Amino acid sequence: MPILPIVPDWPAPHGVRALASSRAGGVSVAAYAGLNLATHVGDDPEAVADNRRQLACLLPAEPLWLSQVHGTRVQAAADYTPGVNADACVARSPGQVCAVLCADCLPVLFCDDGGTVVGAAHAGWRGLAAGVLEATVAAMEVAPGSLMAWLGPAIAQPAFEVGDEVRAAFVAHDPRAAGAFLAEGNGKWRCDLTALARLRLAAAGVTRLYGGGLCTFSDPRRFYSYRRDGVTGRMASLIWLD
Repeated sequence: MPILPIVPDWPAPHGVRALASSRAGGVSVAAYAGLNLATHVGDDPEAVADNRRQLACLLPAEPLWLSQVHGTRVQAAADYTPGVNADACVARSPGQVCAVLCADCLPVLFCDDGGTVVGAAHAGWRGLAAGVLEATVAAMEVAPGSLMAWLGPAIAQPAFEVGDEVRAAFVAHDPRAAGAFLAEGNGKWRCDLTALARLRLAAAGVTRLYGGGLCTFSDPRRFYSYRRDGVTGRMASLIWLD
């Protein structure tokens, strides 16, 4: 099966290129069946290398793969070193491919109106609560009002059960976050990760937001989902300047 990338539906300026992979294509098998792009999940390293080579055919250069730790560190592409611990990347030069890996966490891609800077962020609930999106906006060093963002495939609210501590972390930062949680009882809540990201981005001055309608958990043929399967692969969301 060929790679079937998702192309963001957003009014990015000329020269900004972006895509998100699905699990379609690739050579991984069993729990990782398809285009698993992660080296840290137990898949055959040769299969992952082959999958990455297939993906590279769609890109101008090897992605700047990060060692993601659910934090807020933003890596500048100009200073990138392989294996760096970071959960976001920002690039200003053509051909530098920012990339994040996800399988339920929310990938967010950024660009500015002038097509001078792009970024990618990995926003699970921990990183989102800690401020990874705000850190990425700041690292882009342009007026937030000149930015737009695309929210990629992530676990949707009906499938994302969390505890009181998750809700408390967001509500303590912004009481309006309470609207992103539905009570399940016994200290459990259904969390709308995408709604929380929209709230945090708007507060940071980024109001042109796109995407956010694809659920990883509910579509096993198309997407990997850690919450659904436990042992599984990872998909990439990537952005670069031509």
